[in-house]
Amino acid sequence: MQINKILCRNKFLVLKTVIITVLMLIIIGCQNIDNTSNSNNNVQKTVTLSDSLGREITTNIPAKQIISLAASNTEIIFAIGADENLIGRDEYSDYPPEALNVESIGSLYPQVNSEIIVNLEPDLILAAGITNPEDVKTLENLGFIVYTSSNASNLDDIYNDISNIGILTGNIENAIALIENMKSRVKAIETQVDRQSVSIFYEIDATEPSKPWTPGSGSFIDTIITSAGGQNIGANSDDPYWQISLEQLIDLDPDIIILGSSKYGGQNISTVTNRSGWESLSAVKTKQIYEFDDDLVSRPGPRVIEGLETISNIINKVNK
Repeated sequence: MQINKILCRNKFLVLKTVIITVLMLIIIGCQNIDNTSNSNNNVQKTVTLSDSLGREITTNIPAKQIISLAASNTEIIFAIGADENLIGRDEYSDYPPEALNVESIGSLYPQVNSEIIVNLEPDLILAAGITNPEDVKTLENLGFIVYTSSNASNLDDIYNDISNIGILTGNIENAIALIENMKSRVKAIETQVDRQSVSIFYEIDATEPSKPWTPGSGSFIDTIITSAGGQNIGANSDDPYWQISLEQLIDLDPDIIILGSSKYGGQNISTVTNRSGWESLSAVKTKQIYEFDDDLVSRPGPRVIEGLETISNIINKVNK
């Protein structure tokens, strides 16, 4: 019996290795990669990838001098071990802590500081769906290669970004391993999701407490809440971001309040319970109010799974 278990386990490990290898070949094979030998018999690899703006980006790989214009891209770069080649980042790229050791190019608003970027001489700039398209044009006109990752609306978009950044940086094996780890964690959550889900109000901003902002239908945070087993009350709006009135909030009466506004907006259980009119909400009466790091779900990178797990744990706690 023990021998049979060992044999089965070994077969499983071999099968898993074969699957990962095939996936690597498929991902790389689906890209247009050209190898050209020069007189010194050194091999230069060129790849062509489609970015989120629908452009065909052709560049040499692996990139050696990378600038990231988005915190999500920066987190992906560190997660796949490509950070040694990261020479610049935007000011919001603050995770992991080691990212702060990389030179900052400052704010991207009202526009990117092209002078700093020129001085850094990158061979690849990673923009994102939130990057101003005019900044992308400016950088391209200066002769830089700019690849734009997606403004993710689901996990598959993030997996695709991780894969493509893995190709561009020469870290495809690490990228595939990261994707597989993320998928396995999502599967673990799906197995424990209670379909009799609770309703959730996710607060993005409460500058106006009587008219807070919440993610609407089709937004990425809406997808995360649903995947975690919750019902996003913001899905009642077709707008990706909904400024809900207090009357609407009272009518929908969520079971749980998650404060994505806690880290940057200073909101907490005390500030919510002291808001005028909020005392009638079920979540306030039962004290089902949770502070939450919005970076986990607003940055489409590897840590979204941590955000998904956190929200899932909150839901499971309430359901018990």
